[in-house]
Amino acid sequence: MTSHQVSRSPFLKPFYTRTPVGGVIPRTQRRHTLPASEFRNLTPQDAISVFEIEREAFVSVSGECPLTLDEVLNFLSQCPELSLGWFEEGQLVAFIIGSGWGKERLEQEAMTQHIPETSAVHIHVLSVHRHARQQGKGSILLWRYLQYLRCVPGLRRALLVCEEFLVPFYQKAGFKEKGPSAITVPNLIFQEMEYHIGGAAYARRNSGC
Repeated sequence: MTSHQVSRSPFLKPFYTRTPVGGVIPRTQRRHTLPASEFRNLTPQDAISVFEIEREAFVSVSGECPLTLDEVLNFLSQCPELSLGWFEEGQLVAFIIGSGWGKERLEQEAMTQHIPETSAVHIHVLSVHRHARQQGKGSILLWRYLQYLRCVPGLRRALLVCEEFLVPFYQKAGFKEKGPSAITVPNLIFQEMEYHIGGAAYARRNSGC
């Protein structure tokens, strides 16, 4: 399940120092700032921030979160390499959490399981902080995540389920519909979608990707 919010994005910007006009400040007085924009894998230490953004985004819409806090912690402990967070000046503004899945189609068990060393990633949730919505950040993060998956050895497919109104959003990112999903949640009906991680991207795994 994913939020409403899900291109080329700014990569990590270098730290910089502020130097007054007309001179160089002493080394001990240099002031550093956090990167303006940074993408990185999430860790269990990010779980609270992740859950707060997720809860605000989903509870008002569907009445429940795709992942509980314990499930967030579980996935960020077992497979942090399948997550991606977007941080601005050190604050989490958007994230994706995925886990490994070993079958052709998603099943109910995929909601809580991580199957290691498989060729498919199940994208559980994509969410954007309420103050960062309507800025295209969801699309940017999803594009960045799909490019990142090309560098994860063995991955060939990304799978997710979403409500019908989100299908066009994912189609724009390159996902194809696979039909109604076997995953059920009370009062919600999902479509399953698939993205093929293919082609020449695999060659880049041995070129510093």
